[in-house]
Amino acid sequence: MKNFAKIAILFLFAVLLLDIAFDAADFMSFNIDGDEVDGPLGALLAVIFAGGGLVLAGVVMLVVGAVLAVVFAGVGVIVVGALGFAAVAVALALSPLLLPLLVPVAIIWYLVSRSRKDRVAEPVHKAA
Repeated sequence: MKNFAKIAILFLFAVLLLDIAFDAADFMSFNIDGDEVDGPLGALLAVIFAGGGLVLAGVVMLVVGAVLAVVFAGVGVIVVGALGFAAVAVALALSPLLLPLLVPVAIIWYLVSRSRKDRVAEPVHKAA
């Protein structure tokens, strides 16, 4: 049963990748200087650019909050910086644009944690 779950997850992930590879032009494309880029490369680039822009905006908010906290060492500015940090954390956690990048990481994390639990659960027999 253990191997079936791993194989089923990997099979579903492979089917998802095939669907994205063949139908990428239908759901994601973008323009660079008037040239439309679509297909699997366009989908990948659009995800990277959109996710990168989101992360860059969060980093800018954190830097501005830190600079304001140093310059105007007031509680209100520190709260604004903390809210900016919380907004970045929530945006990174909930962004559907970064979800395709997190799915393989989640699968690998799941497979590694299951094997680690099996190793910890095995009793160790010592010969006397």
